[in-house]
Amino acid sequence: MSPLAGWARRHPRAALCARTALTAVLLGLVTLEGILLARQPTFPHAVVWTSGLLVCLSAVPWPGLSLTLRAAFAAATTWTTTLILILTNRPLVVWGIGEAAALLVLLSSVLLRAPTRTAAVLGPLLGLGCMAVPVRDIDPGRFSLLFSVLTVVVGGYSLLLRVQAAQRVRDLHAVRTAERLELARELHDLVAHHVTGIVVEARAARFTQVAADPDPARTDAILARIERAGDEALGSMRRLVKVLREEDAPAGTAPVAGLQELRELTERFSATGPPVVLTIENGLDDRLPAEIAATAHRIVLEALTNIAKHAAGATAVRIGLRTVPAGLELRITDDGGHPARLSDQARGGGYGLAGMTERAEAMGGTLTAGPTPEGGWTVTAVLPLG
Repeated sequence: MSPLAGWARRHPRAALCARTALTAVLLGLVTLEGILLARQPTFPHAVVWTSGLLVCLSAVPWPGLSLTLRAAFAAATTWTTTLILILTNRPLVVWGIGEAAALLVLLSSVLLRAPTRTAAVLGPLLGLGCMAVPVRDIDPGRFSLLFSVLTVVVGGYSLLLRVQAAQRVRDLHAVRTAERLELARELHDLVAHHVTGIVVEARAARFTQVAADPDPARTDAILARIERAGDEALGSMRRLVKVLREEDAPAGTAPVAGLQELRELTERFSATGPPVVLTIENGLDDRLPAEIAATAHRIVLEALTNIAKHAAGATAVRIGLRTVPAGLELRITDDGGHPARLSDQARGGGYGLAGMTERAEAMGGTLTAGPTPEGGWTVTAVLPLG
């Protein structure tokens, strides 16, 4: 739907008033010509007056009549009149101001809103038809130049607006695509983290149940954590999938988490995995931009998910956030261990590290990851603050 059509639907009374005013102006011009030329009533003048009335009525956006139909009727009418007058007796005086104005209105509407193929056919017909209006006169004079200049100006400006509108549509589509890709990464981060915890806890529960001396209290606690993790995973997935499926819904761009959520994340991870020691520089909560805090939260989330997958035997995880000359330094280190025994489907396709790197680079920072000499793994990200 075009902006003009949307405005007309939201303000039906104002649209009716605008349509009435346009009709009155165009018909007023044609009527004025007919009155002034009535002292010379001839068949050519009657043809011109009739053609002007029909073209002016076609320029008004009537409900139920498409723009293509109205423009095609107007083009056929004006060219039929022009050919009749040129091939027969031309009138001595023919102004055609009202008809030419109506043709310019239709030309602008077609070039702005009609499909490309329709505009490519009707646009030249309407434009040349407007230029041909003064040619009906025996001595067109300066009117021919005036209508030609007006046609070029209106046509060129309308094409410029059409190109700008098309570019806005492409930009909007690109933004929505980028937002949905970002939400897809959010879905991967959230669900992968929680579901990995579910799988690990389920294996722990199975091991507890088959032990020689099972501990009912421990089994109940493990199953409770599985239930909580499952609820969080389903809630996150439903929210993000709902946004991804709503094509016309505006995607939110506000950061979804910050340092407080990062603290809660490490506490939850410590409850199901190796203990996490989180160190945040004093005063960083007040000085850290929200988008940098959200990026740091996502990087930590992905790093902890990778630790649960690939370093299930780790006994400690250290996370530190501090400011350095280059910006914010985020470091996540674990002391290694054997990978969790997950299926190929649970392990994923190795997009976690790539996603973290993309996030850091999108903020103008860097991210490196690799083994430590002690046998663990370290992820270091530097995010600019300025």
